[in-house]
Amino acid sequence: MRILVVEDYQPLRESVVQGLREAGYAVDEAANGREGLWHAQSGEHDVIILDLMLPQVDGLTVLKTLRQKQCASHILVLTAKDTPADKVQGLDLGADDYLVKPFVFAELLARVKALVRRKYEAKSTVLRIADLEVDTARRTVRRGGVSVDLSGREYALLEYLAFNTDRIVSRTDIWQHVYDFNASLESNVVDVYVGLLRKKLEGPGRPRLIHTRRGQGYKLGPASEAE
Repeated sequence: MRILVVEDYQPLRESVVQGLREAGYAVDEAANGREGLWHAQSGEHDVIILDLMLPQVDGLTVLKTLRQKQCASHILVLTAKDTPADKVQGLDLGADDYLVKPFVFAELLARVKALVRRKYEAKSTVLRIADLEVDTARRTVRRGGVSVDLSGREYALLEYLAFNTDRIVSRTDIWQHVYDFNASLESNVVDVYVGLLRKKLEGPGRPRLIHTRRGQGYKLGPASEAE
């Protein structure tokens, strides 16, 4: 999943970005409201973490502008402004959650995970597809009751596919929501990771779960549902 962090205090921004990347998220960052607006409107982010007291364009203006432009990202306000009136104003302008500084990173991470689940309308932390279980809280995977060891990149890809079991996702969709490194979209990075994931999930005697739709992308699901 792709996250945007808009925070002007560099040590905090770098700490949050590093923590989110270590948790397996693709992360963009901005140091002021103008940069934040540009990033938010030029990419697809599952969650935006937004400070309110920002230079150039303040956070409430960023929030209001994004909602007026029908930005679909879930927005978590992260701020030192902690009065009930501040919270009400932020939520009324379209924030999906509100976390006051100082905070514990574990709580921030839990709130981000909850917002991702809400975006994809997942009621449970465990996503089940046939005999596959993806635990989005613990970031663990089991198939047929057996644990599957995945790298961070492999897990991120599987989680995105699992959140989208009802539709085909294109290579571009995967690229925009999963990957956080510099490489050309025309490269075969997505295909390579799909291949690695298949090897771990679809061993001998196991039905295929990841299905290729030529010219369209990939779909996760039982063969009968994917055909």
